Amino acid sequence: MDFVQLSENFLQALVAGLLTGAVYGLMCVGLSLIFGVMRVINFAQGDFMMLGMYAALYIFANLTGVAAPYLAALLAGPVVFVVGVVVHRLLIARVTGLRSTALDSEGHHAQLMLTLGIALILQNGGLALFGSSPVSIPTPLASSAWELGPMAGDRLSVFVNQGQTIAAAIALVTVGVVVLLLARSRLGKSLRAAADNPVAAIYMGIDVERAHRLAFGLGVAITAVGGGLLASVYPFQPYIGLEYVIVMYAGVVLGGLGSVAGAFLGGLGIGIVQQLSTLVLPNQLQNTAIFVVFLAVILLRPQGLFGRAVRRT
Repeated sequence: MDFVQLSENFLQALVAGLLTGAVYGLMCVGLSLIFGVMRVINFAQGDFMMLGMYAALYIFANLTGVAAPYLAALLAGPVVFVVGVVVHRLLIARVTGLRSTALDSEGHHAQLMLTLGIALILQNGGLALFGSSPVSIPTPLASSAWELGPMAGDRLSVFVNQGQTIAAAIALVTVGVVVLLLARSRLGKSLRAAADNPVAAIYMGIDVERAHRLAFGLGVAITAVGGGLLASVYPFQPYIGLEYVIVMYAGVVLGGLGSVAGAFLGGLGIGIVQQLSTLVLPNQLQNTAIFVVFLAVILLRPQGLFGRAVRRT
């Protein structure tokens, strides 16, 4: 294999990694929002993503046109937002916020067990409702590509998948909207206040429990949109959340816990590493490459690439 062929393979994998990583980054932003505001490790995040995939599938069945898969992915967000708000109000609120201080080890044990239980309920409920057969959202754009080139004397061309490009663009716009929402809006300021100092936020008239409920709903909704975008590219089934929750946590920790921008870049990096690893590893070992990079970053920079080190006293 000559240098031109190696270059083409590398560029092709890099482009695929950037497009896939943008959607991963969107999913990581949802998880980071929940942890940043609530300080809750949500093991059910991948299963809320799965709900977003199926919501997009059923919404897509009632839409027409080339843009239908992407509109369905966006509409899946509000559906899962409502589910997230209900789950928080009935369950998550019992072991988070100021109530968690009355529980053993500040409620962390209860939070872990509860979110794990919710994950199992969503997985098995999805299996009962949707069945075990893999499904996907069909779109002609997923099998179409733009050609960049030819280059290097007509010997090198890079193909950019049209469906993945549109999904990545939607992911970037969604992340931009989330960043503006957190930075400029009154809601964003209340979420940041509830994250920084819940007790002081209460004295300032902020309903911290409501802020946590909205953060949880927004977090799972953002991840659901990412899942809906992936549904037009990859087949899925009720247990797919377990595969992607690993990717999400790796991206969030790489970017730095509590950093929205860092979470997106961490997810982007995970996508690039995953796709570049296919040049030297079989597909079954892609996650191995992810965790080699993950462990290397944690060894050299425990707070993540964009996190801030905290001095403990």
